[in-house]
Amino acid sequence: MKIRIATRVSPLALLQTHQVIDLIQALGSDYKCEVVPIQSEGDLNESPLHLIGGKGLFVSKLEAALVNQEADIAVHSLKDVPALLAPEFSIAATLRREDCWDTILLREGLAYKDLQDGHRIATSGPRRKSQLLAIYPGLNIVPIRGNIQTRINKIVDENLDGLVVAKAALNRLKIKHKNMHVFLESEMLPAASQGAIGIETCNATVPSGLSEVLTKINCQDTFRATRVERDIVAALEGSCLSPISVLGKIIDQTLHLQVRVSNQDGSHVLERDAIFSITEEVSALTQFKEELIQSGAKELIQT
Repeated sequence: MKIRIATRVSPLALLQTHQVIDLIQALGSDYKCEVVPIQSEGDLNESPLHLIGGKGLFVSKLEAALVNQEADIAVHSLKDVPALLAPEFSIAATLRREDCWDTILLREGLAYKDLQDGHRIATSGPRRKSQLLAIYPGLNIVPIRGNIQTRINKIVDENLDGLVVAKAALNRLKIKHKNMHVFLESEMLPAASQGAIGIETCNATVPSGLSEVLTKINCQDTFRATRVERDIVAALEGSCLSPISVLGKIIDQTLHLQVRVSNQDGSHVLERDAIFSITEEVSALTQFKEELIQSGAKELIQT
């Protein structure tokens, strides 16, 4: 069986795609994988995402390849996939989640505890920005784009005091930084699906037998947790502009869910958590989303 895999062309995207290939080929020699490299609109433009169309720019060309039957599956960093997919697409599988936390890489000689007003910290994400400002309101948050190594180089090249990146990206690329701080849960909750690799399919064009293959490589706990996280973002009508953090953990058939939303400058923060059985997921999650909305979460992320 030949499986054509659409992927972005960044080093991280290609590495993640080869993780998927390794899992598929471990199922047997009958499976042959072909990489279909695609330059997404998001990779071609380094302007802030909220100014050029949001996270959908990372997936639209890959989805077109699925629709046009140029590829059978698309591999994504799942946090880059909009929470509301068009009805013709599905997240068919996820790999086991990597480290979900954020980390701040600091310039030489600067400790995280010594951050103060005016320090230049680079991140383009409103979620990271708002949580940083909730801790250090006087920071100068600098927008930044580019692949991971390009951003790290800018710490020196652009005289930055620090850079916020996902720990999962550093782990996968085996990048080590001498001076870094991994954020505690109380400091910064991750984005929905952060650390997870998602496999997307087009419902109308899935080849016969492919769904069974994807089921075999799917990590069920990661799939369940990230599905809930994305559902929360969708319920709040979140976008790339939205300071929404969601983390779900499956522990002994129960889902431990944490949500943190804020306004853009982090001066007002709303936090909610819940624990419920997987068997009661649908009703419990519906109630949880309603409580979030009634608490003003939708309005808060727009201010």
